[in-house]
Amino acid sequence: MPFSSKAAKPAKPLKPPKPVEPVMPPVEDLVAPDYWEAGCAALMKQDRILRKIIPKYPNVGFLTTRGDAFQTLARAIVGQQISVKAAQSVWDRVLLATKKKSRKFTPQAILKLELMELRDAGLSLRKVEYIQDLANHFENGGLHCAQWDALDDETVIAQLTAIRGIGRWTAEMFLIFYLMRPNVLPLDDVGLIKAISQAYFSGEPVSRNEAKEVAANWEPYRTIATWYMWRSLDPIPVEY
Repeated sequence: MPFSSKAAKPAKPLKPPKPVEPVMPPVEDLVAPDYWEAGCAALMKQDRILRKIIPKYPNVGFLTTRGDAFQTLARAIVGQQISVKAAQSVWDRVLLATKKKSRKFTPQAILKLELMELRDAGLSLRKVEYIQDLANHFENGGLHCAQWDALDDETVIAQLTAIRGIGRWTAEMFLIFYLMRPNVLPLDDVGLIKAISQAYFSGEPVSRNEAKEVAANWEPYRTIATWYMWRSLDPIPVEY
């Protein structure tokens, strides 16, 4: 191929790329809970704060479930009393450890791991014991999973909190993220209390009773309201 005898012009400097907006996880193939649309409309009608907050997040999707009861409970145990960011970091390391034993995250995979393998993933000794005990309950048929859909919220909470390491908050995360119940109010959730403080009390400290009074206006869709309270702190949804 012939070459031109003219000197090549110096290339123009490339313009720096524009900042990329955060991309939300795709939700095209997911289906919202059947109460979601009606619940959002009702909340915007009956609560002046949510009337402003819900339309601010049109592209964040809706509540979704992993469809795995064991994973939801194990993930909630990992997230107990630590920040969302720290919980995600530990959870990623737990998943990596289990992949060395099994292709999927299952009770069997957890039970194959040595105590120190789970400790090295970032779990406290107590949380290791909790997750191992949970795995044993699933392996030994100690949980009546098939009955959960037919039970009311408080009965499910009572069954789950009988397991070592599962308190009310963890059980409520299960109600929200696995059973996808519409009217759950996790008053022990630090993020929810913080969001209520910022949205309804100008950042002033909020008691459980004050938060409960605010949430009385959210019934029977307290799960949806809680989900949008979380979005007001972090637009990217967290899954359990």
